[in-house]
Amino acid sequence: MTNTALVVGASGIVGSATTQLLLDNGWSVAALSRHPARADGIIPVAADLQDPESLRQALADVKPTHVFLTTWSRQATEAENIRVNAAMVRNVLDALRPGGSVQHVALVTGLKHYLGPFEAYGKGSLPQTPFREEQGRLDVENFYYAQEDEVFAAAEKDGFTWSVHRPHTITGVAVGNAMNMATTLAVYASICKHTGRPFVFPGSRVQWDSLTDMTDARQLAQQLLWAATTSAAANQAFNITNGDVFRWKWMWGQIADYFGLEAADYPTTPSPLAEQMADDAPLWRQIAAESDLEEADIDRLISPWHTDADLGRPIEVVTDMSKSRLMGFTAFQASDRAFFNVFDELRRRRLIP
Repeated sequence: MTNTALVVGASGIVGSATTQLLLDNGWSVAALSRHPARADGIIPVAADLQDPESLRQALADVKPTHVFLTTWSRQATEAENIRVNAAMVRNVLDALRPGGSVQHVALVTGLKHYLGPFEAYGKGSLPQTPFREEQGRLDVENFYYAQEDEVFAAAEKDGFTWSVHRPHTITGVAVGNAMNMATTLAVYASICKHTGRPFVFPGSRVQWDSLTDMTDARQLAQQLLWAATTSAAANQAFNITNGDVFRWKWMWGQIADYFGLEAADYPTTPSPLAEQMADDAPLWRQIAAESDLEEADIDRLISPWHTDADLGRPIEVVTDMSKSRLMGFTAFQASDRAFFNVFDELRRRRLIP
């Protein structure tokens, strides 16, 4: 029988990469988002994850064997993150229950499992790096934990298997995404190139000097597919990164070289992007007009708050991948190439000059 996937959040960085990989592997794919793209081989499903009735109607005739939950909704407080994002997972699984078709559910969360939610990010007593899956939950409320609990409860009720996937910062292409470091840095570099501004690293000295890792969306998609089709991976949580490590003092130079810039020395005072780019919306409209770009609204492309949060951490962040490696997942992606792939695609789509 042909596997049938429901990709929830199909228009996002992870969802779009997962949709493409599943199609390439012969799956039937239903793509769920508020405004799903229409493309060959995809069944578009338009629904509001916070509206149970909307989901029941939209999913009435959708009978997926596998569900990939790749989205979340940012709220003002962690309490609201928990309420809204747990409900979104619950609503999807409740809507699918009458069909009785689901065999496996994959949930994408992230390293806030180890680092804590935005309100307590990188603070307090944290597990030692590299982070390993057996390190338990922090003693703090976290919407990732709430999402997991919804999946676990539904799995017990409905009899499907599950997997949880914990990427580090994800690189990929998706306009309008709330957490998009690669595109944010590409827009920042393009502005520096256009104006002659120095290309200044916006993060902490610790991040500049320490080892770190990242996750290409295509690498994450490969692990999602692997876990969904590997019996030994059932009912397990997995870290997922590209498989290499780097220091930002090196990577900053690689990105600068790509854009024909000179990487500035580490600044004497912090220079977060939220401050550096605070007034750049009119400038970007000008650049977009001069270069005939497809997106003149800078807020549809950049997420300085998220990039600042990642690059401003006062601790080393490195992830252990031994668990899935020992179980047979061997995919690899060089992180500098992952950045360059995103930049190439942004140029191909005329999203940056």
